[in-house]
Amino acid sequence: MPAVKRSQLRTLIVSSVVLAAMATVAPAHARDKNPGAALGSAKGDRQDKQLTVETKVQTTVEGSPKAPKTGTLTPANTNWDPPACWYEPAYSPKGIEATVKAIRQIGLLGIGDLVGGVFDSYFKEGHPYKNYNLDKQGKGKFWAAAVDEKRKDEPEAQACNKMPFWVDEGKTPDEPLAVSPRILAEYAYGQIPVPDTEITMAPEGETKVNLPTWVWLDKAKFKEISVTASLPGTGLSATTTAKPVSLKLNPGTSDAETYPASGECPIGDDGRIGKPRAKGTPADTDPPCGVRYLRSSGDASYELGATITWQVTWKSTTEPGGELPPGEFGATQDVVVREIQSVNR
Repeated sequence: MPAVKRSQLRTLIVSSVVLAAMATVAPAHARDKNPGAALGSAKGDRQDKQLTVETKVQTTVEGSPKAPKTGTLTPANTNWDPPACWYEPAYSPKGIEATVKAIRQIGLLGIGDLVGGVFDSYFKEGHPYKNYNLDKQGKGKFWAAAVDEKRKDEPEAQACNKMPFWVDEGKTPDEPLAVSPRILAEYAYGQIPVPDTEITMAPEGETKVNLPTWVWLDKAKFKEISVTASLPGTGLSATTTAKPVSLKLNPGTSDAETYPASGECPIGDDGRIGKPRAKGTPADTDPPCGVRYLRSSGDASYELGATITWQVTWKSTTEPGGELPPGEFGATQDVVVREIQSVNR
């Protein structure tokens, strides 16, 4: 078998069944004017619809939190999401030729020859490419769809449904999802490891009706985090930075008040969110960040939600960069609220 990357061969083989079905109902000449169109309309799951490659995008992290648990940001108050797929340089002419030849050697039910014939029609026989573009070896690449592994099963991953297409060296394809500094910055957004929102409370875990509960966060865990995404061999890279700006409290019940009233606790000049309650502080002292429950939780508990909002920006050496939608990451904590017991004399 010719030397072909296993990841490339695997993704091509996954498409074999649907391509074989297409070949039996739609001869190659029927798709000459719009090669790949039938592929995009074929029924099946994501991998059945398109030829994908394992991405070559590399990421590095700075300021990664020293926390036992981390997560990724969820865009706040927006329908925007980082891209689930994009197109990037993937195959040289010789690489495509070797891959198709390898597929032809699959002996299962003649699938290899059948699928290889479909690919040859597209890459070799002029529909639309001739002889795998071997005369352009070293002068460009076939760009193919790459999918964010974390989001491969999401409907958005189906957006990149084109067959690999040729792009001359140094040219930018006219394709909105073609990899670019902006695409890399948005991809990096989804790779930022933010620490779990583990708040400290006083009193901890159990409080009394109408008495304030102080809430604060360890400033050492919540610092700027940057992820740089780059695509080797292209000169393309972008750095996305997330900066914590506030903590939002959700008491878990409407029978409660927050401090401040908005429920948004900003980060102070010292980098801390909220303030620890000092020993000897009267129990009814209002905290800079916290919650006051007005009703007992009975035999259950309230889920106190604590969500950090992160301001997100990006930059690159080739584009001015700018802001991306703010992100959120949070957790809940059970709080038992008891009635204050009175003593009758």
